[in-house]
Amino acid sequence: MADFDIAAPTSADAFARLAIELHDAPGVEETVDAVVQFALQALNCMYAGLALYTRGSRPEIAAVTDPVVSDVYGLQIDSGNGPLMVALRERSTVLIRDTTHDDRWPVWAAKVAGLGVRSVLDVPLTTGDRATVGVLGLYSADPDAFGLDDEAIAQILARHASVAVASARHEETMEQAVDARKLVGQAMGILMERFDLDGDRAFAILKRYSQDTNTKLRDVAQQLIDTRKLPH
Repeated sequence: MADFDIAAPTSADAFARLAIELHDAPGVEETVDAVVQFALQALNCMYAGLALYTRGSRPEIAAVTDPVVSDVYGLQIDSGNGPLMVALRERSTVLIRDTTHDDRWPVWAAKVAGLGVRSVLDVPLTTGDRATVGVLGLYSADPDAFGLDDEAIAQILARHASVAVASARHEETMEQAVDARKLVGQAMGILMERFDLDGDRAFAILKRYSQDTNTKLRDVAQQLIDTRKLPH
């Protein structure tokens, strides 16, 4: 992880270096870690975290700079309520100046205050098509810790992070697709050699086993490669 030379206000040069690091990150895990570490240095926060949105499922905690952030996120994910969930659903920035005086989520706010967190700033990560990628969360033990400059910098960081995370996810998906095609090809080769089949017939057999057992095609192929047997 690179150390960013952060000036106040955050310089364009620092963001340029961040963009390069995000571009060079080998995967989603490294990308989100770079984002939260930059946030920790660039903003007036004690903790930072990033939750990613997966359509049709609960948000996942992707990166945190301290275990307390996992607790803050977990309380919201379990209940389906809180500033994180609002930022995800409504694609809007949510600022809590003091958890001891905020009445929008009183039960959650009281628990978070008990963790020593007084200020919260949740900024959504959205792509050009307005799809929500996730939320960048910033936390401080001080009340009213985040001003207009912090919010502006956080939104710039969120835009960088949105593009980087979307790109890293796409690359991982493409790599997984290539791996799946290789596995299916190897499994087809085994069937073609063992049973004297052509490619179409071998693929049809794999597909049928996938459907009959409600198993992903790549997993059927992997099992055949590992055991030299089709699943029961």
